[in-house]
Amino acid sequence: MKKQLLILIILASSVETFGQSGEFTTHENGLIYNKLTMNKLSHIVDSLNLQYKYCDLTKVYLAKSQTIGHYIDLSKGDLKSAIKDIENKIDFEAFIKKYPEATVEKEVLFVRYEYENYKDETVIEFSEVDMAHGSGIEIQKTKNLEQYRNLKAGSWVLQKYDKKYYSKESITAFYFPTTFTSEPLVEKYATMVGYANCLIDTTATKFKEDAELGFYAGLPKNWQQLPKKEKSALLEKMRNTKVMGSCSMDSSPRDHAANIAVLAAETINWEIFLRSHLDIMNDRFDRVSDGSYAQARRKTYIRELEELNINVSDLIFGISLRIENPVENHYFGSISRTGRALSESKNREQIEKAMSEMIKDTQLDDYNRVLIYFLYRNYIHHLEDEGLKKRNTEKLKNAVAMLPEYLNTKAIFEEN
Repeated sequence: MKKQLLILIILASSVETFGQSGEFTTHENGLIYNKLTMNKLSHIVDSLNLQYKYCDLTKVYLAKSQTIGHYIDLSKGDLKSAIKDIENKIDFEAFIKKYPEATVEKEVLFVRYEYENYKDETVIEFSEVDMAHGSGIEIQKTKNLEQYRNLKAGSWVLQKYDKKYYSKESITAFYFPTTFTSEPLVEKYATMVGYANCLIDTTATKFKEDAELGFYAGLPKNWQQLPKKEKSALLEKMRNTKVMGSCSMDSSPRDHAANIAVLAAETINWEIFLRSHLDIMNDRFDRVSDGSYAQARRKTYIRELEELNINVSDLIFGISLRIENPVENHYFGSISRTGRALSESKNREQIEKAMSEMIKDTQLDDYNRVLIYFLYRNYIHHLEDEGLKKRNTEKLKNAVAMLPEYLNTKAIFEEN
């Protein structure tokens, strides 16, 4: 515990907050913490991983509920008859024979989600996994939920589009020849999720439960000279305020998170510090609008974690894998941002090998294998060296070839 306190005190003494530019001030070593501090921190690795030795690593994590199904879209012909047939559970092959006008895609990976929407309604969502873009067609249900939680083999899920609200009347439907399954992650991957939960500390949140939307207020000029009690009060004040960006170029949400991170380090709140740092890495902030042209300038700061000797690859994979039964406040990373972060890692060869192996691994569920495929794609996209891009594209192609045929034939790659 003393080592853990020491590491945060060292960390706090070397950090500068965001400036008006929207990014951290960097030191001569290219990091947001100075060289002396980073050298000291690198010798205290056990303090960062102290919690891990005492965490419960026996928890069983389940893969997302998923199955292989078929998709149809119909906007011509006798829609009323088609709807009635689907409601009467017509066989899929019989349906496409009877309605040749339907657009059909066979053997699609579907994932089922359950969540609360902005109306506080429980939603069950069936989502197509598109190998080109990630998410595809979705159907949400808010009524008769038990029916959708317990779909039997040979079930349909139907969405009607009324001409009153859409440009034309049509229907979209998913057909599931087999039931949804949610298999336990094998120990190798469960340990990654457990490591992330332990290191991030899921009992803590960056913001207070009753935090309200407000405006960004920077730290006072003399904040480093304030006594710990006043720094703690300032941290609590900032944790009670959520900042929303007004546009793509508004850096205030990132500035606010950086100041929370600094104050958390100063006041010995490791869990708040790490969540704030991960939010900056994942660019997890609300904005009124967010154009892609502004996203490139927002750095990930993965090197700071690597220099602290955190097991960054296990951390990133642990927040990238998707599970059915996350603990409360589990941190899910952004696949696009973490892919970019990994491309800036000093351990790229190790990470490339790990991603390739995960995609190939038949012990990992199809959905998570696909997510790692997207992680690798984003990794390649952000590599600056064209030679590295080309070599890694070939590595990715070789790995994807080991996916089931219904997935690997639909994969796309960034050609140089």
